[in-house]
Amino acid sequence: MPWTQNYAALGGSIGLTALVVSIPIVFLLWALAIKRMKGHIAGILTLLITIVIVVLVYRMPITIALSASLYGIVYGLWPIVWIVVTAVFLYNLTVEAGQFEIIKSSISSISNDRRIQALLVAFCFGAFLEGAAGFGAPVAISASILIGLGFNPLYAAGICLLANTAPVAFGAIGAPIITAGAVTGMGDFVISQAVGRQLPLLSVIIPLYLVVLMSGWKGAKEVLPAALVTGVSFALAQWWSSNYLGAYLPDIISSLFSLVVLTLFLRTWKPKNVWRFPHETNIEENEVTHNYTAGQIFKAWSPFIILTVLVGIWGTPTLKNWANNAGLYLSIPSWPGLDGLVYKAAPIVAKPEVYAASYKWDWFSAGGTAILISAIISMFILGIKPSKFLEVFVNTIKQLKFAIINIAAVLGFAYLANYSGLSYTLGLLFASTGALFPFLSPVLGWLAVFLTGSDTSANALFGKLQQVTAEQIGVNPVLTVAANSSGGVVGKMISPQSIAVAAAATSLVGRESELLRFTIKHSIALLLVVCIMVTLQAYVIPEMIPTIAVQQ
Repeated sequence: MPWTQNYAALGGSIGLTALVVSIPIVFLLWALAIKRMKGHIAGILTLLITIVIVVLVYRMPITIALSASLYGIVYGLWPIVWIVVTAVFLYNLTVEAGQFEIIKSSISSISNDRRIQALLVAFCFGAFLEGAAGFGAPVAISASILIGLGFNPLYAAGICLLANTAPVAFGAIGAPIITAGAVTGMGDFVISQAVGRQLPLLSVIIPLYLVVLMSGWKGAKEVLPAALVTGVSFALAQWWSSNYLGAYLPDIISSLFSLVVLTLFLRTWKPKNVWRFPHETNIEENEVTHNYTAGQIFKAWSPFIILTVLVGIWGTPTLKNWANNAGLYLSIPSWPGLDGLVYKAAPIVAKPEVYAASYKWDWFSAGGTAILISAIISMFILGIKPSKFLEVFVNTIKQLKFAIINIAAVLGFAYLANYSGLSYTLGLLFASTGALFPFLSPVLGWLAVFLTGSDTSANALFGKLQQVTAEQIGVNPVLTVAANSSGGVVGKMISPQSIAVAAAATSLVGRESELLRFTIKHSIALLLVVCIMVTLQAYVIPEMIPTIAVQQ
């Protein structure tokens, strides 16, 4: 029997309903940040609590609640887990083949300073992977490389989560912005322009923020020129590409431009002191200089060069369209027990509208498949026997077993929050704040990314709500829709999904609480920056944001 969402189920009160249905979120934060519960246990318990809450509060049929949870779990397994497993597998292969020592040496030849390495790998290379693939690949791969270089695993994961902020809005070839344009009817170009006039500020801040976090302000001052070169070059390219080329290429262009500019800068400038983590003792004795040939360096980097090329190709609409036309996928057009049974209601939609549910197993065009193909090609280049290849893959699965459970559980929670109307109840609470809404509009995006793990999903969830609310209070709707995405990017680092991916990639499974404690204060601080910026753009410098009239 069809069921209609009721966002004010308790006494017709949005506030009271929001208070009760937020219990699973409060529990998850308590379990990770205070109780320091293992991630997979916290994830499973949060999902179970959410099922109970939505059944009792919203009167959601238990069969629909279970189906929505299973829908999210399956999505968590594919494509999210698939990307994480293949990314960690590729890294493990390079270690097994003995090539990572050469990779470490080549990065150290640019700079053996950990602060500079974080800028090169976590910020620049991570931003490229976000633009090409997204869905966990940037954190999984970048963090693995940093650990191989000698970074403390917790810092490697935390730094990569924090670095994966500025590029998120344009990740996966602009998917979040394209989604926002589609759900609002504004088109993606004008939203790309607006976000491109918000995020460059964060892009300038983040590299310096990273090195302050690592080495304190005193240590950061030593690499201030490099941090500014990294951030400013990225921000300029991000602003230009988002405003003149649209949503598809800002991350690709910005990351490559910043990487090249920083590398060239480091040829003429070096920090006064080489900084390492406190646990790295006897640096001089342990530092071994190797004179590897260009061929040896190219061979060692070949898995990641191949990865870069293939992920870039896999992220293009051309490849995805070709795979679809060739039928290289399996699909469930109507998810059992869910599709056609849930209806969205006013004021989220003008009239009751079915909340569709279909699943597509894009086994060929998924980002993880591109990484697996990179691993297969690398097997031949690195001279790894097929038996060893399979052994490393099986060991990788064993290594990630708890992370897989955690990711599946939090995605089950995210999808249940959407189909039950829990997310919309919380969104409507923010939307009721009137003139204060521009300040809170980034918080709505931040919350949505926390719930779903995706800026794309956040825009699909609240993009229309942002638009309608802005029109009601007389604010440029382009601003608030863009703010949803810009606020969402700083929520990425505390999303349970992102935490689970980072923990899996850095062998911190079971220590997810430490990662959340590491990132949450930085997430809130950066969110405040975005909130202030959006408020100024709403009431002080509104001309900074384009209007629908400039849509192309």
